[in-house]
Amino acid sequence: MYHDHVNPRVVITLASAALLISNGVPVSAQEAAAERIVVRSGDAPLDWGPCPDFMPAGCGLAVLHGDPSKPNADVFFRVPAGSSLPVHWHTSAERMVLVAGELRVSFEGQEAVVLRPGTYAYGPPKHPHGGACVSAGPCILFIAFEGPVDALPGNGR
Repeated sequence: MYHDHVNPRVVITLASAALLISNGVPVSAQEAAAERIVVRSGDAPLDWGPCPDFMPAGCGLAVLHGDPSKPNADVFFRVPAGSSLPVHWHTSAERMVLVAGELRVSFEGQEAVVLRPGTYAYGPPKHPHGGACVSAGPCILFIAFEGPVDALPGNGR
């Protein structure tokens, strides 16, 4: 188990915050995702949709399984190298594993933590967070949402 002074209840990936809003994913991507059994982050068939407008340029979201407008959707969240993720929050809890890059995540009330490939993080619902992709290449985060996928700017207060 990876610790590196990480409190898994607090390390929520802001990247997940960058997740697209379900209406930003083409229906064809959702249908295709429902039939795939194995998906790699670099697979050509992945349909990368846009992130919410408040996320950095070049941000993308690919639906791996499920319907983002319903509970239990799985997505890849991609952020360009050097991009900052503004403070945001989600109505759903999120379970994340960093697939590529290094992602610095800051959750309200906690010290910032750098996620590296293979790091698991849990983000409680409605917990404001932000971050930055601090690696030379893009950051890709796998995120499993318990509820519908959303990302709302600000601290929600």
